[in-house]
Amino acid sequence: MKKITAAITALLSASAMSISAAAPAFYNMPVATVSAADTTGDDWLHAEGSRLYDMNGNEVWLTGANWFGFNCTENVLHYLWSGDIDDMVEDIADHGINVLRIPVSTELLYNWMIGDPDPIQSVNPNNDPYYPFNVDLINEDGSVMNSQEVFNVLLKKCKQYGVKVFIDIHSPESNNSGHNYGLWYGKSFTANDGKTVEVTTEVWQETLAWTADYYKGDDTLIGFDLKNEPHSTYGGAPVDAIWDNSSAENNWKKASQDCADAILEKNPHALILIEGVEGYQGHGAWWGGNLRGVADYPVTPASGTSQIVYSPHDYGPIVSEQTWFNKNFTEQTLLDDYWYDTWAYLVDKDVAPLLIGEWGGRIPDSVDEEALLSANSTTLTDVEKNVKWMILLRNYMIKNHINHTFWCLNDDSGDTGGLWKSIQYNPTTGTVIEWDTEKYNIFESALWQTLDSGKFIGLDHQTALGANGISLNDFYTSYSSTEGSNLDGGKKSGGEPVISDGTTTTTSTTVASTTTTQTETTDISSVSNIVYGDANRDNDINMADAVLILQSIANPDKYGENGTEKDHITAQGMINADCSGSGDGVTSKDALAIQKYTLKLISSLPEE
Repeated sequence: MKKITAAITALLSASAMSISAAAPAFYNMPVATVSAADTTGDDWLHAEGSRLYDMNGNEVWLTGANWFGFNCTENVLHYLWSGDIDDMVEDIADHGINVLRIPVSTELLYNWMIGDPDPIQSVNPNNDPYYPFNVDLINEDGSVMNSQEVFNVLLKKCKQYGVKVFIDIHSPESNNSGHNYGLWYGKSFTANDGKTVEVTTEVWQETLAWTADYYKGDDTLIGFDLKNEPHSTYGGAPVDAIWDNSSAENNWKKASQDCADAILEKNPHALILIEGVEGYQGHGAWWGGNLRGVADYPVTPASGTSQIVYSPHDYGPIVSEQTWFNKNFTEQTLLDDYWYDTWAYLVDKDVAPLLIGEWGGRIPDSVDEEALLSANSTTLTDVEKNVKWMILLRNYMIKNHINHTFWCLNDDSGDTGGLWKSIQYNPTTGTVIEWDTEKYNIFESALWQTLDSGKFIGLDHQTALGANGISLNDFYTSYSSTEGSNLDGGKKSGGEPVISDGTTTTTSTTVASTTTTQTETTDISSVSNIVYGDANRDNDINMADAVLILQSIANPDKYGENGTEKDHITAQGMINADCSGSGDGVTSKDALAIQKYTLKLISSLPEE
């Protein structure tokens, strides 16, 4: 299911082919109400340097897995024909997975956008895969839900069990092998309204922007992986995906930047995950793995880079043998031969966060980690070498705070297998999932958890991650300062929990010491140039203003009015920032008001 990776390219062609086609007209037909609508909207994330933070500046770590099927011709998560969606999401959360990467296709989103979502295609011999156990996927009239309705149920279940989601455009058209095609444009499909649609860059971008707009009120869906594994002409693409500063249509850097702008215009809080390409200036890599071009041509949306996360994929020799495995490889040789210049430098130099979107592979029936790490790689079988690579990558991600989503839960991934070995529904006991214990044990060490008590840490501020986990507020209230987590060597830290109305539990009603006097003595009625909400004074009101307010409160020495950082809040910025109950000083309520304004929950500032 995953892929058979092509040989690494020695050199990409310097020429660029431009392919253009007119985008079809889009419709605004109604679609089903979002069943997982969020009620707090306080779980959005943003980047600073190479790390991700919540709205109060608390560090987070995304540690999850892939669950495919919406990208395929079945138009639905695989194995819903074998297990109940409620049981399955609950079990995922209980195993400590705090985020799911969900592959979809542009075709799937297009049909949602025109208000005609795909019916679910059964692969069950009895042609009735969802009844009687998947009752959540049955409409009141007894019909099976369509693909978007099922996705909405997925979001609802994930919210219930404390799991976050981001989607990945795995292919232009719904196709079980669509990942082999290397571009985001250039395929066609027949839409559900009967029209033939060519997937152009414009269609791809518009469907993602529509999806961002439609789900912007639900912080269960936290981001968008713009395109799975841009790569070479292997798989049928007319040209290679390239990374440069040109306007060529196959320039992935330009396409991803333009698409990020379109998404962030609709939802400024969404994370934008951008994969690499296959080759750059003569250096080859895994499909989607090469981020060397970021050093020369970073993706810079108009609103800034606070929502950008780079997302390479990395695999071991069981998927495809590579030169860096043909020796007694170690963490250091992998860094020297491949990892560092290809993607690891982005974290080492604090440029941007990384999320390894896919890693994994087949393993032996039993694994002795210590023995494999000490063994000479040249004496190991391919599958043993694969496990050694997997352990080295896992350890490197933990040590360097690198986010990741394992490929995959499904066991029907042809060249990697999955974390699941079998799924069976029992009318008495419910869904029984048999996990690959050896593989999960390798993976489990890289799930975010408290250092001593081993409680899995979720990304939702209020909802605990399954039966064995805690919420983000739980961690920063009760664990971060006492035992820490399995990140940063168990470093203990403080934190500022977020309460359900979006304000904080520890912030005083006025700004911290270095700025309180200035705020309290300013007569705002005498100021004529107030632009409420524009804390950073860039003539725009967006999430960056909310982030600056929270930074100035949490760390006034750096970001307060007299702070040392270049982008600290100014005296005028403090006046602009006081936009909730104006005149009462700058608090986290002002940041919340800005978020409400950007989400169109309120029509104007200040919020009285």
